[in-house]
Amino acid sequence: MFTPQGPTFRELAVQALSSVEHGYDLLAPKFDHTPFRTPDSVLRSVARALRRIGPFESGLDLCCGTGAGMDVLRSVCREQVTGVDISIGMLAVARERAARPGGPPTAWVRGDARALPFGPAFDLVVSFGAFGHFLPRELPGLFAQVHFVLRPGGRFAFPIGAPARPGSRGYWALLGFDAAMRVRNAVWRPPFVMYYREFRLDDVRRELVRAGFSVELYALPEFGRRSEGSPRCRMVVATKPG
Repeated sequence: MFTPQGPTFRELAVQALSSVEHGYDLLAPKFDHTPFRTPDSVLRSVARALRRIGPFESGLDLCCGTGAGMDVLRSVCREQVTGVDISIGMLAVARERAARPGGPPTAWVRGDARALPFGPAFDLVVSFGAFGHFLPRELPGLFAQVHFVLRPGGRFAFPIGAPARPGSRGYWALLGFDAAMRVRNAVWRPPFVMYYREFRLDDVRRELVRAGFSVELYALPEFGRRSEGSPRCRMVVATKPG
């Protein structure tokens, strides 16, 4: 994280003491040089999985950030792709990095995922790494928004990794990060919501079904399986009834 291209410790501290929106405005120029950006390996794996069930016409990247996931949409959508994000700074970087010819027309929209400014215009919605910014009680409303902007038969797809094993290094790292965020939000305003341990597959499936989706899981084979045979990473595909 602390490379010449990435943010300094001071810059991260300033971001962490800001709101989610302003924090990402500040981080945007260096975001792609942090571990918070979705790895290219995940993006490529999801794109391969989506090509097997596509193609699609119009796609939306929910909480698109600097636009890494937009390349996934460009590879599977034929009509138009749109990125929506609450951070003006992140959208500015996304527009700059996407300024190249080829692919379907691209649009960028500033908006809150909890109140999307679209009608039912999309055949595919994707999202990468954004769900930690929503509290569990916000998931029903978020999924209802996605359901509304999809056309009948449209899909909502996103990767989700297996939880870290209790006692592992990853488990303690996530637990420590979660605890630090809770302490920060207890003593400082505005809050900065970033609780990745709370986005659990069983809860997500239940809320997607409650929002009106049918749900399928696709193992992403590039990431292998755990010792008991379960996939290390899956793609969730929620389909709006046709």
